[in-house]
Amino acid sequence: MRMMISFASLFLSVALLQLSSGGVGPLDALTGLAYEFTRAEVGFLGSAHFFGFFIGCWWAPRLMGSVGHSRAFATFTAMGAIGMAAHVIIIDPTAWAIMRIASGICVAGCYTVIEAWLQAKVTNETRGRAMGSYRIVDMGASFVAQFMIGALADLEVYLAYNILTILCCAALLPLTLTKASQPVTPTAPRLRPMLAWRLSPLAVVGVIVAAMSSASFRMVGPIYGQEVGLAASQIGYFLAAFVAGGALAQYPTGWLADKYDRRWVLIGMSVAAVLSCGFTVMTASFGTFGVMLAAGFFGLTSFPIYSISAAHAHDFATSEERVELSAALMFFYATGAIASPWLTSALITAFGPPALFAFIALGHVALVVFGLARMRVRQAPDARTPYVYAPRTSFTIGRLLRRSRDAD
Repeated sequence: MRMMISFASLFLSVALLQLSSGGVGPLDALTGLAYEFTRAEVGFLGSAHFFGFFIGCWWAPRLMGSVGHSRAFATFTAMGAIGMAAHVIIIDPTAWAIMRIASGICVAGCYTVIEAWLQAKVTNETRGRAMGSYRIVDMGASFVAQFMIGALADLEVYLAYNILTILCCAALLPLTLTKASQPVTPTAPRLRPMLAWRLSPLAVVGVIVAAMSSASFRMVGPIYGQEVGLAASQIGYFLAAFVAGGALAQYPTGWLADKYDRRWVLIGMSVAAVLSCGFTVMTASFGTFGVMLAAGFFGLTSFPIYSISAAHAHDFATSEERVELSAALMFFYATGAIASPWLTSALITAFGPPALFAFIALGHVALVVFGLARMRVRQAPDARTPYVYAPRTSFTIGRLLRRSRDAD
C-alpha cells in the first residue's frame, strides 16, 4: 500500500492520459466518416499518430535531459491537448493528420517520462509489484477508454473533443504537483535496429506482424465496425472486446512461452490468429454478439505476439544489450504501425470490410512460414529469460523490464 501511495501521482497521470489518448483514435475515425472523409484519409490519421509516436519516442529522452521530467511532461501534454482541441476548429483530413502527429508525440513522450520516473524510484523489492500495478492501471484505463467511445459518439463533436482535451490536461496535475523529487535524467538509449535483427530475425518479423495486427484493428476497426452494421455506440464495445481478449491472454501465453519452445508458441499463436481472422469475417453476419465474440478471440490470439517475440529476442541478449534491444524492437513496431492503418483502409475501400482481416491473416501466415524456416537454421537457446508482458509505450521501457528479464 505504501508503494501504491508513493506512485499514486504517476499512476493517476497514466490513467488520465490513457483515457484521453485511447479515445481520440476511434473518435477521429467515426467523426471523419461522418464528415465524409474517405476511408484512406481516415486510415492515414492512424498512420500519422504512429509517426508522431515514433518521433516522441526518439525526442523524449533528449528533452528530459534538457528541461527535466516535469517540464518535459507538461510540454508533451500541451501538444496533445492542442491537437485534440484543434479538431473542432479545422475540419480537414490533412490538418487532422498533423494534429494526430502531435497526439502521437504526446503519448510517447508522456510514457517515456513516467517510465523513466518509475525506473528511478523502484527497488529490486518493489519492481515486480510496481510493474504489475502499472500494467493494471494502463490496460484498465485503455479498456475503459474504449467504452467511452459510445458515449462520446452520441455527443456534439465539439463537446466530445473538449472532454478528451480536459482529460489530457488533467493528466498534468498529479505529476506536476507531486512533492516527490525528480529523478536524475537517464541517458537516452542508442537506437540500433540491426541489433534486434542480428539477435533474432524471427522476433523482428513477429514485432512487425504484431504492429500490423494491433494498429490496423485499433485505428481502422471503427471503419470495419460501421461496414458490418455496428452502431457508433457499439464500436467502443467492439474495441474493448479486443483489449479484454488481449489482457486475458497474457497469463496463459506467458506460461506456455516459459514451458515450451517460444518459436512453437509464436507459430501456434499466429495460426490461431489466422483462424480468428477467418472466424471474425464469418461471424460478421451473425449479429452484434458474434462480432463482439470474434473481436475478443482476435485480441486473445494476436495481442500477446509482441511480448512473445520480445521474450524470444531477449533469450539471445546479454544484460547490457537489453535496453537497446527493447528500443530496437519498438522501432520495428512503430515502423509496422505507421504503414498498416493507411494500407488496410485503402484495402477496405477496394475490396470491402473482409480485406482488413485478410491483410492481417496474410501477415500471420508469413510469420508462420518464416518461423518454421528459422527453426531449421538454429536451435532454441539453452537458457531463457522469464516471459514478461512488454508494453509498447516508449524506447525506455527496457530499463524497467531489464531486471525482470535477468531474474531466474
